[in-house]
Amino acid sequence: MKKLNLLFIGLLSMSTIYAQDISDAVRFSQSEIQGTARYRALSGAFGALGGDMSAVSANPAGSAVFSRSHASFTGSNVDLENNTGYFNGLTNTNTSNFDINQGGAVFVFANKSNNSPWRKITLGIAYDRTNNYDDVWNAVGRNTNNQSIDLYFLNYADGVRLGDISLLDGEFIEDAYADIGNTFGYAHQQAFLGYQAFVLEPDADDDENTTYFSNLVDGNFDHDYLYTSTGYNGKISFNLAAQYEDNLYLGINLNSHFIDYQRTTSLKEDNTNGGLINFIDFDNNLSTTGNGFSFQLGGIMKLSPELRVGVTYDSPTWYTIEEETTQYINSNEADSDISFVSDIINIYPRYKLQTPSKITGSLAYVFGKQGLISFDYSKKDYGNTKFTPESDYTDVNAGISDILTDASTYRFGAEYKHKQFSFRGGYRFEESPYVDGITVGDLTGFSLGLGYNFGNTKLDLTYDKWERTDETPLYNIGLIDTATIDRENANITLSLSFNI
Repeated sequence: MKKLNLLFIGLLSMSTIYAQDISDAVRFSQSEIQGTARYRALSGAFGALGGDMSAVSANPAGSAVFSRSHASFTGSNVDLENNTGYFNGLTNTNTSNFDINQGGAVFVFANKSNNSPWRKITLGIAYDRTNNYDDVWNAVGRNTNNQSIDLYFLNYADGVRLGDISLLDGEFIEDAYADIGNTFGYAHQQAFLGYQAFVLEPDADDDENTTYFSNLVDGNFDHDYLYTSTGYNGKISFNLAAQYEDNLYLGINLNSHFIDYQRTTSLKEDNTNGGLINFIDFDNNLSTTGNGFSFQLGGIMKLSPELRVGVTYDSPTWYTIEEETTQYINSNEADSDISFVSDIINIYPRYKLQTPSKITGSLAYVFGKQGLISFDYSKKDYGNTKFTPESDYTDVNAGISDILTDASTYRFGAEYKHKQFSFRGGYRFEESPYVDGITVGDLTGFSLGLGYNFGNTKLDLTYDKWERTDETPLYNIGLIDTATIDRENANITLSLSFNI
């Protein structure tokens, strides 16, 4: 076959929607504690406090607590360590990066009329990185469950006509891959890859055949699976808040969200079981971009000079998302021209994702100018996550409601002030969004921080760390054996804030 270095843009049919899955729904529905060093030092327990730019992002009423116009900027170094266990193998990976993850300003307009109960109005704009997708983990081990990647291709091939995944006379393999995606969608493409790499064979050499068997024989399979992702989720918030009399603060945020996510997975499988196929390489690359909108409503009330309560409603985020993929497959029996499949870029139709809403209740006790303690409780039902239009995602959305559940988050924070210094600490616990509680495990974290007040300028430094254990399947179909990933995420954050 003539070798072409071909780039083909395929607009895939709506059936390819099912390339999206529950892990995508969870990824874009979760948010991480980012923001200012002071906010992170209290583990995000700021819902009843305000007076901090990231507190404004959490509870829009928080900007009305400022007595003067205010701005802050924050940089953070993130260090993620993953210890991954897969059968008899244990691997360690570490990633580290520095980002500017927060910036914003609030402008305070005092009401000079003594007759009005509205003491002031504030307008603000803030950028916050809400999630960091930089991640690397490597699952290496000998699968003793007789599970091979051939199961992935057999599952997709089941019920697919042989004639729909076969090359036409004189057709290049990369053209066939693109045309099959255009005509039939994602599932047929996966069956095509398995068939053209000789991983599977039809039961009958007939175009109407719809059943297949594997060219691999039973036994143990050595796997080397590498997961690498980069990117982030962020939002820009436009804030309006007001103080009513002396004890009530009300606010609203209008949020513009954006997603930039890149992921590569690579599997190298070897076996000495004596079959026709003794090695398979299978790579997948995904590029996701998106934008969305949400709003927040919040209030803070002083029940006494010391005691404050807060409540915040976070609406769903309505995302519009675009995705592109490329794939690569090879085996010891595959035609060398199969490598040109990797030149094909699959561009999927835009789809919409609605993440669940969240409600947060907060308490804080302020000891005059000496310090404070605070507590936030949030609840989010991940089972309400939806891909839309719902008629195209009936099975996926049904799976989401069955597999995902409501999850609570508990955050505690404390601060003690001595002269110009502030000493801070916090703890948080986040429940798993999965019914099984193990696909993505519970999260526990703590934080320690130090601040220094120069007068109109403040400098804050925080160290925070969280841990969780995930049981992640290598694939969502076929080869679903899991890797156990013990995750440790440590951050050093520095913020500069000042009154304007």
